[in-house]
Amino acid sequence: MKIIVADDEILQLNKLERSVKNVVPDAEITAFSEPLKLLEMIESGKSKDIDIAFLDIEMGAVNGIRIAKKLQSVNPKINIIFVTGFLEYAPEAFGLRASGYVSKPATEQKIQTEIENLRYPMPKPLRSKLISVKCFGFFEVTANDEPLKFKREKTKELLAFLIDKRGAVCTPREICAALWENEKPDYLRQLTKDLRETLKEAGAQNIFVSRFKEYRIIPKLIECDYYDYLDDEPYAVKAFHGEYMLQYSWAEKTYADL
Repeated sequence: MKIIVADDEILQLNKLERSVKNVVPDAEITAFSEPLKLLEMIESGKSKDIDIAFLDIEMGAVNGIRIAKKLQSVNPKINIIFVTGFLEYAPEAFGLRASGYVSKPATEQKIQTEIENLRYPMPKPLRSKLISVKCFGFFEVTANDEPLKFKREKTKELLAFLIDKRGAVCTPREICAALWENEKPDYLRQLTKDLRETLKEAGAQNIFVSRFKEYRIIPKLIECDYYDYLDDEPYAVKAFHGEYMLQYSWAEKTYADL
């Protein structure tokens, strides 16, 4: 996560930077006490990958509103959080569809609240899970921050179907009916072999369990936005925009339940 903090008062800037660092210790934080230097950075194109900007509004000749507009022009999904003691700016700030508004002093508790309620939530980190799965939108799988490479698209679809079932045992007949709408047991055996090999290469073979005519995954070993949504995780609730595994027609039933 990359974060900008900006305030032309050095003491306030130091406090803000320290508070943000305490809340998100793994973030890459860049501090600006001179708004013109921040504008230079934006105009150079180096702000395109910034996730969050904490901006003071009153910073002399260049205020935070102007800087926010510049940031949004090059990075429409940046989370802008205004930090100021001037509450009269709130209507104008929210007119920019800012993520949040923090009144000074910017305590860690206030910052924590804004981080947990971002307009554009950050993907949840992989942490201790073997693979990370994105179900909202198109189904995607990563391992060690790299896309998982499948030999066949149907192998990927098989994994998607098992993840959709959230650890429930699936039979060959059930899988074949969803993936092909007819019996293809021989091909299914090839897909399960491919899936085991793909997961093994990623060091994630333990998420997949296959026994005689029984297949399932182990949900607790998977980082998944769908699972976290069901657990009411704030980032996942905000990440769901009415789209679920768009490439698979059988996923429409789960989408309807969501």
